[in-house]
Amino acid sequence: MIEKVYYKSDNIKLFKGDSLKLLKEIDDNSIDLIFSDPPYFLSNDGMTCKSGKMVSVNKGEWDKIDTYTEIEIFNEIWLKECQRILKDNGTIWVSGTHHNIYSVGNTMKKNNYKILNVITWEKPNPPPNLSCRYFTHSTEQILWGSKNQKSKHLFNYPLMKKMNDGKQMKDVWKMTSPSKSEKKFGKHPTQKPEQLLERIILSSSNEGDLVLDPFQGSGTTGVVSKKLNRRYIGIELEKKYLDVSIKRLET
Repeated sequence: MIEKVYYKSDNIKLFKGDSLKLLKEIDDNSIDLIFSDPPYFLSNDGMTCKSGKMVSVNKGEWDKIDTYTEIEIFNEIWLKECQRILKDNGTIWVSGTHHNIYSVGNTMKKNNYKILNVITWEKPNPPPNLSCRYFTHSTEQILWGSKNQKSKHLFNYPLMKKMNDGKQMKDVWKMTSPSKSEKKFGKHPTQKPEQLLERIILSSSNEGDLVLDPFQGSGTTGVVSKKLNRRYIGIELEKKYLDVSIKRLET
């Protein structure tokens, strides 16, 4: 197990570094749930609209890559490590858009993951499409998978049904983007709402289980894991986002 901890408190551990290296140091079959929001590789010097203003789509060096082949190699490395460290009844959730989700899905199938669902996260308040040459992008996809084709994965079905007024929960989830209060200590360009992580963690883990986020950004997965009495490991390359995470965790 990785030793050098950037931050530790109760059942929370944060590590600073490259996930492709640090994942290799985690024990086999030790993680109950993985949520991953890997780079979408969207930083191509284009423009988008945010809060009524034109802004660059560039997010950072971590979001740049030269070729699709490099994207596939990147996904192959981290997904194989996640499969190794996932428990037999554990599951992995991977968030993305059309820019990377097909590569992720193909890599998961290639490595014998079982894809359980493709969740569509619908955003009721998406930014407009500036070129007016496409439909407005208002969704992200989240692949939910188990370790292999024979895995007996954990799914808290009764709880999900209860949360959905006694009806089976569908695979389209309508949720707003993160609120201002979730960004008061700083924000990450691909930050996910706490409501989304709460549903994911409640659906596929139990109290005391160990949750991992290998690209944790500003720490939403950790914040929700702490709230729901799960143990948590987060890995992040950039110090500024780790420091935001710590402030959120200590609030």
